[in-house]
Order: sequence, then structure tokens, then C-alpha cells
Amino acid sequence: MTVTVSMHFVNELLCGLPATELAPTRYLEQAGISPFLLSAPNGRVTVEQFAELYRLLALELDDETPGFFSRPLRCGTLKLLCLSLLDAPTLQIALHRYTQFFRILLDDFSYCFTIEGELARMALEEHAPLQGSRILIHELMLKLFHGIASWMIARKIPPILMECGYDQPAHSADYLYFYPGKVRFDQPQTAVYFDKTFLDHPIRQTKQHLGAFLQRAPADWFYVSFEDRLITHRVREHLSRHLPTSCTVQHVADAVHMSVRTLSRHLKIEGTHFQAVKDEYRRDYAIQALTRSTQPLTTIAEKLGFEDLACFSRAFKQWTGNSPAAYRKAQTAGIKR
Repeated sequence: MTVTVSMHFVNELLCGLPATELAPTRYLEQAGISPFLLSAPNGRVTVEQFAELYRLLALELDDETPGFFSRPLRCGTLKLLCLSLLDAPTLQIALHRYTQFFRILLDDFSYCFTIEGELARMALEEHAPLQGSRILIHELMLKLFHGIASWMIARKIPPILMECGYDQPAHSADYLYFYPGKVRFDQPQTAVYFDKTFLDHPIRQTKQHLGAFLQRAPADWFYVSFEDRLITHRVREHLSRHLPTSCTVQHVADAVHMSVRTLSRHLKIEGTHFQAVKDEYRRDYAIQALTRSTQPLTTIAEKLGFEDLACFSRAFKQWTGNSPAAYRKAQTAGIKR
């Protein structure tokens, strides 16, 4: 999974730590995240690193929503939730149980599930001020619902619309990969809409599948490729398979059976453009390679289609605020410390 996330997710997650806790450095280092990234401009980590940090905090605090709410959700809560859903005959009945589960457990937060015309809607409701970072809680609790719902029916459920009950954040470019579909900010409530025909789907998972699902959480919920529906995801998938040989907009347009003009128009509708998608993929690949491998910088540059190391270094510094050499050095120093 060659995907990275903004340090927003890390910084805001650490806000949930009680004031009496030790400095967050030890959690970062256990997750393989260099502490220098906390203050690095445009810093990013891999999805796996963020997921590992999340798991560490959940275990340390005995709270599967670490510091989010006034009442912790003790370790094992998510497993009990999923077990309560698996014998439901359809997704609609499972989602009713899902909302009831959180209504029973939490005082300051709940879900509200409704059907509006041809769309099913799952909204977040706040009944008291949230303890942790409000935007992060909204992001992750909506991803939790979407991840569990898709897993239960063994189908990717494409979000049609996401409404965000907050202003557009600086890291909103990530939403194209985390919340594929139309996104509206500054709405009265945070909610996700999807085709109601999915509600009739039977539950496909069993207890035998649950262990592997929970072990991967929350990494699998963060990024789900919808290359069958989003041109942005199709472009990214093509680049992941064919760089550096097939990396021009003409190459990609030919591969997806479109003219360059049509491809560009579709990307514009999705709020991006070819060079941005290409740079995001190359940035994410580079961070993954620097974090999880010992590949020489020249090898990484070649795999990403750069003319030389100097070009790669300039681009990486523009993307993250640090050179690849400095990024790897700080990463290694942070882990060894």
C-alpha cells in the first residue's frame, strides 16, 4: 500500500494523550516515525506508520478511540461490535445494530442512520464537547463506519457524497483518496451518503475472518482504491504499475482509452490534475522507500522517472520540506535513539 497521510493525523492523534503521559516521542519511535516530522513542513507518514501509532496508543491507554471521548472504549470493544453484527441478515439490520451499540456505550457521541430517497445516510451526532481533536474524530469515526460496512458485505461501498461539519482543512487534498466522492465542507453535520441498494446485501463475513480484519485495523480503512469509479485512482494505479517507462499524460490517457483532453477534464471534475496525481504518487512512493527500505537514493530517483538525483531531491524537498537524504537520516536517527 503505497499511500501516505498528512502529519495532521499524527499530531491530532497525539492530542488525545492525557497530560500526565510521557512525551509522545517514545510512541512515535515505536511506530517508526521520526519525531522531527512533528514540526516538518508538509510532513507525511505512511498509512502503516499511522496505523501502528494508533494501535500503540489504544493499547497503552486501553482505549480503542484513544482520548476521543469522555468514556474510553476499552480494548476488545471493536471485536464485540463486529461480533454483534455478523449474524445480521442484511447490511441494513447490521447498521441499525451499529448505531445502537454506540448509543449504549457513549454519552457524548452517536451515529444517526437514515434513508433519504435513493440514498442511505450515516451522520455523526455530538451530544457534548469531544475530548480529542474534533476534526480527527469526525474523520476517523466516519472511516470506521465505512470500513466496517464495506468489510461486512465484502464489497467496496462507494461514497456518493460526504458532508463535513467543519471548515475545509489544510490537508483536504488527502480526501480524494480517503473519501472518494463529492465532498462539501462547512455543513451542519458530518455525514456520508451511499446508494441504498447496498442495504439489501447479505453479511458475507464470519467469525473466522474477524481476526485478520481487526489485526489490520485501521490501515485498511484509510485508503481504498476506487479505480473502477474514479479517474484519479485509475491514473494512480497505472503509475504504480508502469513508472518510470509510462509516465507522461499521453501514456496514461492511452492506457485508460481517453484523449488527453478528456482525461484532463475528468481529473478537473474530481478536483485535481495529472501532474498533481503523478507528484502525489511519486511523493508517497519515495516516502515509503525511504521509510521501509535501504534502496540508494539514486535507485529511488530512477524508479520514479527522474533524470538524476538532484532533480529528485529538489522535487522531494518541494513536496515535504526536506531533502530525501535529510528525511532518511532523521528517520534512522529517530528510530535508533
